[in-house]
Amino acid sequence: MSGEQRTQLAVLAFALVMAMSTWFSTAAVLGQLEEAWTLSRTEASWLTIVVQLGFVVGAALSAGLGIADRVGPRRLLLAGTAGAAIANALLVFVSGFWPALLIRFMTGSFLAAVYPPALKAMSSWFRSGRGLALGVMVGALTLGSALPHLLNGVGGLDWRATILLASALTLAGGVLAETAGRDGPHVPPRSPVSLTQLGEIIGNSEFRLATAGYFGHMWELYALWAWAAAFYGDVFSSNRAASFAAFGLIGSGAAGSIYAGLLSDRTSRAAAAGLAMRWSAAAALVTGFLVSLPWPIVMAAGLIWGFWVVADSAQFSTIVTETIPRHLVGTALTMQLASGFVLTVFSIFFVPVVRDAAGWGVAFAMLAPGPVLGAIAMGRLDRRKTNGARPDATNRSR
Repeated sequence: MSGEQRTQLAVLAFALVMAMSTWFSTAAVLGQLEEAWTLSRTEASWLTIVVQLGFVVGAALSAGLGIADRVGPRRLLLAGTAGAAIANALLVFVSGFWPALLIRFMTGSFLAAVYPPALKAMSSWFRSGRGLALGVMVGALTLGSALPHLLNGVGGLDWRATILLASALTLAGGVLAETAGRDGPHVPPRSPVSLTQLGEIIGNSEFRLATAGYFGHMWELYALWAWAAAFYGDVFSSNRAASFAAFGLIGSGAAGSIYAGLLSDRTSRAAAAGLAMRWSAAAALVTGFLVSLPWPIVMAAGLIWGFWVVADSAQFSTIVTETIPRHLVGTALTMQLASGFVLTVFSIFFVPVVRDAAGWGVAFAMLAPGPVLGAIAMGRLDRRKTNGARPDATNRSR
């Protein structure tokens, strides 16, 4: 890795840490919002779910209109962070569930112009070592998602201060990427995307297998992240301790993403993702049943799960950047992300429902089939590559 590559990796990763801090800003202060706005548990769930729906709508529009491959990735990232920061900050001026629901939907829609362009921008700097590079980027996404929990834990801030800090950090991330970042030597040409080309993307069998693995990954990931603080709220008597524990669980995924990125460059993308998903499925089956045990045991289990639950994420994106023609990469990434985020709506909703009916053990175990099925898809993809399957037409066109 050259010095310039390291510099740009650091710039874009740090920018993404800040840019994604609005994603779970309400989850970090959910207890305060429930009290201030008299929210039911269902309404509290929807404040997270609607961000996912907003992301899906924003990503679908971006993919359908080819925006991700028409606008420069750093410029698009700046626009997305500005919109997300403004929308999120509006929360401090409203009071009640319905206005907040609309605001969170808008926040998610703008964040669809942040994450995929960041991955595309970084892929323009790397051909070799791309697994590690995108692993670092997903690690940055992970820390950014965990950041509101840290802000809430440090000093026990009023929820308005946490929301405004997250908005400021998001905007700063976009400005940093635009002003200090640069396009890499492998930046793809900008071109409109036609329906025929969308069919090319879907017709790529490696894209389909990677996306199938991504579906299993997404069934589990955001449900865990969304309810980590609530889970630790039943472990610790202090809300601050629960916030720090949630930050630790989510934040440990940054190390997992980097580890899996290194492993994927040495072995294969599919093998690294499959390993992570097997570990993550095992953790999902165990962690919730430990809730009544001494907190160090529960914390250790959470750190293990947090490490593996997102370790596979970058590999699905890396497979897309390596199997789809360069001029369609932005749209392909956005399509994969949008379709995967649809699943998160259901798992985020059902976790508290199942928890109330049967406890955390069953609620978290319900997430395990996702990574199990994802690991099966990755096994098929790994065998396909190992056996030297004939490349798809889209691969040959690269």
